[in-house]
Amino acid sequence: MHTLIRPLFTAATYRGWAHTLLGAALSVPPLTAAVLSAPPRWALPARIAGFSLALIIVITALGAPRAARRGCVRLAKGLLGTGLPLPAAESPRSRWINRLRTAAWLVAHMAVGVAVITLTGMLVFGAVAFPAVWWGGGGEIAVFGERVTVPAGGEGLWTPLVSVGCLLLAGSMTAVGTAALRLLAPVFLDHRPAERLAAAEERMRLLDERNRLAQELHDSIGHTLTASTIQAAVAGELLERDPAAARRALTSIEETSRAAMDDLDHVLGALRDERAPKAPQRTLADLDALAESVRQAGAELRMETGGDLDRVPAAVSREAYRIAREGLTNALRHGEKTGIGLRIDVRGGRLEVELVNRVRRGCGGPVTRGEGRSGQGLTGIAERVRLLRGEVSMGPVDQLSGTAADGSDGARWRLVARLPLGTGR
Repeated sequence: MHTLIRPLFTAATYRGWAHTLLGAALSVPPLTAAVLSAPPRWALPARIAGFSLALIIVITALGAPRAARRGCVRLAKGLLGTGLPLPAAESPRSRWINRLRTAAWLVAHMAVGVAVITLTGMLVFGAVAFPAVWWGGGGEIAVFGERVTVPAGGEGLWTPLVSVGCLLLAGSMTAVGTAALRLLAPVFLDHRPAERLAAAEERMRLLDERNRLAQELHDSIGHTLTASTIQAAVAGELLERDPAAARRALTSIEETSRAAMDDLDHVLGALRDERAPKAPQRTLADLDALAESVRQAGAELRMETGGDLDRVPAAVSREAYRIAREGLTNALRHGEKTGIGLRIDVRGGRLEVELVNRVRRGCGGPVTRGEGRSGQGLTGIAERVRLLRGEVSMGPVDQLSGTAADGSDGARWRLVARLPLGTGR
C-alpha cells in the first residue's frame, strides 16, 4: 500500500507527469500531418503507407536541429532527474547518428506521453465522476462501453473508495511511465564513446585554461602585494623626512592595487564561467610601467632592451612580460634592493630575458619550496618557458662567472629564459 500511496506525495511524480504531458503535446503535429496524409478515399494499404511515411518524416524533422537534442537533454535532466551531459562537439557522422537517436527518443517520449496522459486522464475523471454522481443522487456512468450504476445514499459509499483507487492508480501509472523514460533517456540521449572522448578532452582543455588563469592571478597579485608591502614601508620611513616621496609611494600603491583588482575581477569572472571584463593583457610594451613600480618599491633597477621588440609575437610578448614580472617579484622578496638588473634582447630568432639580483647575506637565493610562495613562481616560469618550447636556467651565480645584466659583483641570483619567436625551436 505504501508503494501505491507514495507516488501521490512526491514532486518527482508530478515532474514526470509534466514531462509525459510535453511528450503527448509533441505528438500532435506529427499525428496531425500523418492523418492528413492518409485520406479516407485511399485504399487501406496506401493509407497505412502514407500515414507511416508522414509520421517518420515529421518526427525526423523535429529531431534534426541540434537545439532539439539539447532541449530534450535539458528536459530529461530537469523533469526526469537524469544526469545526462549536454551534447558535445560532433563530427559529421556523429551528427547524423545523433539526429536519428533524437528522433527515436521523441518517438518513445511521445508514445509514453500519450499512454500516460490518456490513462491518467481517464482515471482522474473517474475519481471525480463517481463521487459526483453519487453525491448528486445516483445515476449511471459509462466505463469502457459498459454502463455502471451508482446508487444513492448508503449503498453508494463505495464510490469514494473507487475515487481513491483511481488516484492511486493514476500516480502509479505516472511513476511507471516516468521510470520507463528515465531508463530510455541514456540510451538515446547520452554521449556515445566518441562524444565522451571529446567531452573529456574539452574538460581537460578547460582545466588547463583554469590552471593558466590561476597562475596568472598568482603572478599578478603576488607581484602587487610584494611591491605594495615594500612601498608602504618606504612611505612610512619617508613620511616625516620627505613627504613628497611618501605621497608618490602611496600613489603607486593605489595604482598597482587598482590594476591588481582589475586582474582579480577578470580571472575570477572567467573561473566562474561568467563573461569576464575585457581587461587588456600586459606585454613587453608595459615594461616601463613594471620597472617604475619596482623602483617605487625602493629598489634600484637597471633595465636594458635590445633588438626589435615590436616584432615579438603577441603570445611570446605576454609570457615574457609575466616571466619578467615574476622574476622581479622574487628579487624583491628574497634579494637585496640594490643591483637588480633586467635585460630583454631579441637576437638570432629568440627573445632572451635575463634577470640578475644580489642575494641577501646568508640566503642562497629563491628556493623552489618552503619559503613563502616563491616555488610557485619559479615553477610557473619554467612551465611558461616549456610551453613556448624555450629554455630556462636559474640559480646562484659564482662571483667569478663574469659580469651579468646588473654589472655587479658578489653573491647573485640569475634567471635566464630564451623563447623562440617562431613556432619551432
